[in-house]
Amino acid sequence: MQQPPGHRPGPLGILARIGGIIGAAALAGVLVALTLVPFIGGVGVVARDVVKDFQSLPDSLSTPPLPQRTLILASDGSVLATLYYQNRVEVPLENISPFMRQATVAIEDSRFLDHNGVDIRGVLRSLATNVEQGQIEQGSSTLTMQYVKNVLVNQATSAEDLDAARGDSAARKIREVRYALGLEKLFTKSDILERYLNIAYFGAGAYGVEAAARRYFSKPASQLTIAEAATLAGIVQQPTAYDPLRNPELSTERRNIVLARMAELDYITPEQADRAAELPMRAMLRPSTTSNGCTSSWAPFFCDYVVQTIRQDPTFGATPEEREAFLRRGGYTIRTTLDPKAQNGAFDTVTSYIPIRDKSRRAAAISMVQPGTGHILAMAQNREWGTEGAGRTTYNYNVDRAMGGTIGMQAGSIFKIFTLAAALEMGISPSEYISSPSPATFEGFVECDTGVPFPPVTVRNSTTSGTLDMARATAYSTNTYFMALEERTGICRPAEIAESMGVYLGNGDPLLRVPTLAIGTMEVTPLAMANAYATFAAHGVYCKPVSILDIRDRDGKQIPAPDGDCTRVLKRDVADTVTVMLNGVVDGYISGRTGANMALTDRPAAGKTGTTNESAAVWFAGYTPQIAAAAWVGDPRGGFAHPMKDVTVNGIYYSQVYGGTLPGPIWRDAMEIALAGTEPLDFDLKAIDGLTAASAVTPPAAPVEEEVVEEPTFDNFDTLLPEVPVDPAAPAPAAPPAPADPGAGDVFGPQ
Repeated sequence: MQQPPGHRPGPLGILARIGGIIGAAALAGVLVALTLVPFIGGVGVVARDVVKDFQSLPDSLSTPPLPQRTLILASDGSVLATLYYQNRVEVPLENISPFMRQATVAIEDSRFLDHNGVDIRGVLRSLATNVEQGQIEQGSSTLTMQYVKNVLVNQATSAEDLDAARGDSAARKIREVRYALGLEKLFTKSDILERYLNIAYFGAGAYGVEAAARRYFSKPASQLTIAEAATLAGIVQQPTAYDPLRNPELSTERRNIVLARMAELDYITPEQADRAAELPMRAMLRPSTTSNGCTSSWAPFFCDYVVQTIRQDPTFGATPEEREAFLRRGGYTIRTTLDPKAQNGAFDTVTSYIPIRDKSRRAAAISMVQPGTGHILAMAQNREWGTEGAGRTTYNYNVDRAMGGTIGMQAGSIFKIFTLAAALEMGISPSEYISSPSPATFEGFVECDTGVPFPPVTVRNSTTSGTLDMARATAYSTNTYFMALEERTGICRPAEIAESMGVYLGNGDPLLRVPTLAIGTMEVTPLAMANAYATFAAHGVYCKPVSILDIRDRDGKQIPAPDGDCTRVLKRDVADTVTVMLNGVVDGYISGRTGANMALTDRPAAGKTGTTNESAAVWFAGYTPQIAAAAWVGDPRGGFAHPMKDVTVNGIYYSQVYGGTLPGPIWRDAMEIALAGTEPLDFDLKAIDGLTAASAVTPPAAPVEEEVVEEPTFDNFDTLLPEVPVDPAAPAPAAPPAPADPGAGDVFGPQ
């Protein structure tokens, strides 16, 4: 029997016993190099040059961590996705079957335990064979040299590096010998065998013996039988030819060669070899696959957002190349903020209101955020991940273009909160009554930078007009009231407040400072709006969106991850007064309030409907103390080209869809599911003028006379803010929609 792995000869091993006038290391280099050239004479010159090249090389090899699988988990530890550049799970030698260790040594390097990195006897044997044949017929690489080759292949960053690591050149062999001799001085035989078995490629996308055991036999490497171990050991020489899934006959022949060699070396008995050789290959196999990437995740769009975060956040590297290297290296366990209950509830809700392959081709998306932390609890849309077919897309409708999303959708009246905040901040009283007729023309707007006046702006109301206080105007979403407020605050401050809460255009640009800012003509995203509303729920404290709770490396060490970097951006009394107004929209006393149907069971809520001109996009955004969410409904092909009017969705005909028609119920039902089982909390408010939450839901002593006006229009809307075309730099859809396929290749057109 051979000595067990771990046996280590002296520093020079067998080479020291050869003697001679040439140093042992140089002799090994010369002999290996000679096996690579035809035997044509002039060996002395070749030997001299080889020795010179050999001695000029470093004898230490950098061995960075091998690429491994990365696990992305939900907040409860359930698996969202597995990511890998190479499907590998590193294991220590004690977790690898002894049969696997023996089979590998038997077929790849039977003198592994006796040489010190270069097998001189094997070199001479290979040399004799090659000389006899006049060409290279037999190699002489030891397991240590093969390990070196694999390391150099993994480290290659260019085609030239890869060719140098794989090519049949004297320079490559010399380098392998030099490094192999150095490694044998640093590591035991057990160390080298463990490293080799973890780096080797076993075909079918499996790197390392653990991944291979699971790929072919659905078991860990520690449980491999004699026949299974021989099968895997036989694959390495030609991973495609000996792949048992592709070529079971060839794989069987190769396995039996390995078994015979194991018996010849007394690792197993001839009887054991014979029994193993009789096993049919197809009967042995129990193949399994490991999904790779977010495409097969149960929350693919959120999963992709996590990956995009790593690719863009400097926490994971100063440059894009460093961040990509971080991902390729892998071996991480990433626990995310995703709440499975909230996520599944949100997805079930959007798909129940608008099925994935609904003939209308309309879409719905909702983002849910935890106030005070920025943690993203849910991110759902009524689409499957894919490039072709009805109901499939690779665009995340919840986020901006830089994060795999779109150029955004016009926000409508959910944007009015920023004008509310600016007005309260400058001291405009919520109890002040402002004349809000329809139509109304406004001439007091000036550009922020130059002070140049804008042309007059004429706006109509979509619901109630009259002389209104802040609570009524917010409950009715009266456009001319908010335009009058913005005329007094100016355009600049509402835009600054929105941007301080992370709201920018979906293409990443700052918000446009135009008069119609107040009534929501900016293209924004559900995540940005959900997080802005979360800022009001957190009493004016803004936190950046956070998708990652914790990252651990392959050794269990915690790696820094970006947090919410929470900052106060609005005074508490101002933020809380906005909450009072929005609470009145949902739970208030005012008849005809736009959010009346969105009240939650046994808990207070604040919220706002949003309907853009011609219902190009419809929204609802709102919050409780625990969760803020924003829901959008529209057409990914372009809201103005395909408005939410005269449309049948999920079998129901709508002459026109408003914020309270579809997005409001989606928000309500998703919130009910996400909050189920949690303690109802009241808003802890410190509003200005002594306002409390009760003031939003308690009627005043004397009602105010109001008039109702239907059909929203902006008289000169198109001249004020023309449609935003698709940015030329935006990614094209992977599969353009075919006329006969009503849901293929969703992509945002002009919005």
